[in-house]
Amino acid sequence: MNAGFKDHFSGHASAYAAARPGYPDEVFAWLADNAPACNRAWDCATGNGQAAVALAGHFGQVIATDASAEQIANAAPLPGIEYRVAPAESPGLEPNSIDLVTVAQAAHWFDRPTFYDAARNVLRAGGLIAVWAYGLFEIDAALDEVIEDFYRSTVGPYWPPERRLIDARYATLDFPFAEIAPPEFVMRCQWTLDQVLAYLRTWSAVQRYRKARGTDPVSAIESTMSRLWGDRDTREVRWPLYMRVGYRD
Repeated sequence: MNAGFKDHFSGHASAYAAARPGYPDEVFAWLADNAPACNRAWDCATGNGQAAVALAGHFGQVIATDASAEQIANAAPLPGIEYRVAPAESPGLEPNSIDLVTVAQAAHWFDRPTFYDAARNVLRAGGLIAVWAYGLFEIDAALDEVIEDFYRSTVGPYWPPERRLIDARYATLDFPFAEIAPPEFVMRCQWTLDQVLAYLRTWSAVQRYRKARGTDPVSAIESTMSRLWGDRDTREVRWPLYMRVGYRD
């Protein structure tokens, strides 16, 4: 494993795969429309393959890499996707072979100058790169207030410093490409309360809290969340996406 790899998810890779939301297909359709071709895409830090699976509907071949063998083991197999264990900074891809590079919810963990050099090397002339992230989700005012307090106060001290880039909506992320403005995209899921709680337990800060204190911080807000949730089976959960997109110049 890459010595510089910041691994916050391998220890709960199966839970991560089960509990993370999916991205809207409109994201990938827009990227395909703006890429120079739709022959080959590289989904870097693919995790459990959420973005890779969606890309496979628009690109002839998807190379999906992750530095975590545990994440790759939990990725969804699909014709047209080749999964590989490889760090973001050294993917082992041929130069000038990729039309689109994507990084979903992971660029803040990278050695970005080295990764960007790798991306430039593998992208074809005029190739497109897109990195994006999502922060706190939204349900309604009362539930959002509980979650924000949990995020900032309860587990706030356990977030790695890279989380500040997400809090800034990727606006402060270094991104040395010929940038274009994407549309506004929002992930939406109809989730039960149990699904929301399972998702909270995949947060890296929650995992670090549990390791440091030996208790599950999510359990402390379950009763409050249940009361505010009410008797509805599901609610809409929304995550605005923060995207940076640009061309290799």
